[in-house]
Amino acid sequence: MAESKVRKAAADRPAAKKAAVRPRKPESRLAMVRRARRINRELAELYPYAHPELDFENPFQLLVATVLSAQTTDLRVNQTTPALFAKYPTPEDMAAANPEELEEIIRPTGFFRNKAKSLLGLSAALRDEFGGEVPGRLADLVTLPGVGRKTANVVLGNAFGVPGITVDTHFGRLARRFGWTTEEDPVKVEAAVAEIFPKSEWTMLSHRVVFHGRRICHSQKPACGACPIAPLCPSYGEGETDPEKARKLLKYEMGGQPGQRLRPPADFPGEAAARADAAVHHGQVADLAVDA
Repeated sequence: MAESKVRKAAADRPAAKKAAVRPRKPESRLAMVRRARRINRELAELYPYAHPELDFENPFQLLVATVLSAQTTDLRVNQTTPALFAKYPTPEDMAAANPEELEEIIRPTGFFRNKAKSLLGLSAALRDEFGGEVPGRLADLVTLPGVGRKTANVVLGNAFGVPGITVDTHFGRLARRFGWTTEEDPVKVEAAVAEIFPKSEWTMLSHRVVFHGRRICHSQKPACGACPIAPLCPSYGEGETDPEKARKLLKYEMGGQPGQRLRPPADFPGEAAARADAAVHHGQVADLAVDA
């Protein structure tokens, strides 16, 4: 039932609202804030199930998965981490890993040598400085090798319930398209958006915007004609505006396909992402070609 509602929203709402899109006049700061908050409310209706798309069971797994997610898809990370966590379930285990063996396991995620170095470093730091536990403070998390504000905010918001804005490439792109900021630097984007929304909304706002960026408001071919929030977007028209053509650009559950998680929450409307025919073969995760 939930899945059919999502597909209906993707198919029906954009066409109904298309006529409401008009050229925009310069808006005041107050008008922009009101529009931004309405966009957030609309996204909350469109993606009530928005959540982290990395599979994890504890803060350490989320931290590691987020580090691995750089320059690759969450699905590829999700296909890699089962073997990784089976072999190295704790920071102590990972800190003592043979670098070459660790590199081989995470190879499918790309940049595996640098990522292995970060994982070894952060695991040793957790073991030596934090008693083997992932800290729940931003100031502590960003001291770990390979962990910046984006990764720290993902962990804080989803493992500790501490509000944070996660500025990845999707969030930054949409924040600019929505007219919330003109900044390119992720830290400045985070600061600008933080002034628009109440702190209690930061974590879920991040999920909703990222979901929208992955499913509808793509980097190269945004599906403007299939976007339910088109009337609120000053960048409407940058992508395909024909509703039928735009619907063909929709991805994941909006396009009738699985999401990126292998183990999605029970209330997720789509199916779990397809597993590799042989998810683990001779200790290596299958290298699947996945659309970014």
